[in-house]
Amino acid sequence: MNRVWLVTGASSGFGRAITEAAVAAGDIVVAAARRTAPLDDLVAAHPDQVEALRLDVTDIAAVHAAADAVTARHGRIDVLVNNAGRGMVGAVEETTDTELRDLMDLHFFGPAALTRAVLPQMRRRGSGAIVQLTSMGGRFAFAGVGAYCATKFALEGLSEALAAEVAPHGIRVLIVEPGAFRTGFAGPAALRQATALEAYQDTVGPVRTGLSGGSGQEPGDPAKAAAAILIALDADEPPLRLPLGNDAADAIGAHLDAAGTELRAWERLARSTDVDA
Repeated sequence: MNRVWLVTGASSGFGRAITEAAVAAGDIVVAAARRTAPLDDLVAAHPDQVEALRLDVTDIAAVHAAADAVTARHGRIDVLVNNAGRGMVGAVEETTDTELRDLMDLHFFGPAALTRAVLPQMRRRGSGAIVQLTSMGGRFAFAGVGAYCATKFALEGLSEALAAEVAPHGIRVLIVEPGAFRTGFAGPAALRQATALEAYQDTVGPVRTGLSGGSGQEPGDPAKAAAAILIALDADEPPLRLPLGNDAADAIGAHLDAAGTELRAWERLARSTDVDA
């Protein structure tokens, strides 16, 4: 039986690539996006496999209604892909409460709500998969992307616990951690920037110019990323986390090595704080 996918942020980037890969595999995709017009060509080319759904994942009532409607129409949701998102650059001091909360709504509370909405029918069937698109910035952070990484850290923490909770019910969780891909992420229409303070020009300034200046020249191919996600989902023992891209693999590996070195350097002090026997 072909799978039924619900993919958010499906109008471009990874969402579009995952939709195309699932369709090529013979599956059915409900492609959700705030603007569905960019999906018209896919719907026209594959009317029996692609359904466009207008959805803002920060609208929690709409999220639950969408999950119910898709389940009613197709009988089930086999794979949920929480992909909708956007970039944000700014030092922590530069980032306003509204900017931080809006980003958390988009990257954390929306995906958390949609995950909860699909789990009951997955549990009843004893199968399903939740794919969380985070970032290599879900493993480590650097100057200028604290707000963005905080939202991705939060989703990774939730998803790691989720994976342990739903495994006995036959449900898999896959956290996907891409590096830099040609998705339009850093394009002028997609990348948000907090109002700059001169004090952070040396630390955050290069990030502001580097991200936007490199848009369209990133090393990662979204189509290859989508193919890798399908391979991981179909594996007998899929990973919990799947970094994508040489840059992500290198940076995450270096971060893990540095974390191990720091732990060993401070391990004696860490272990000295238990109550004396």
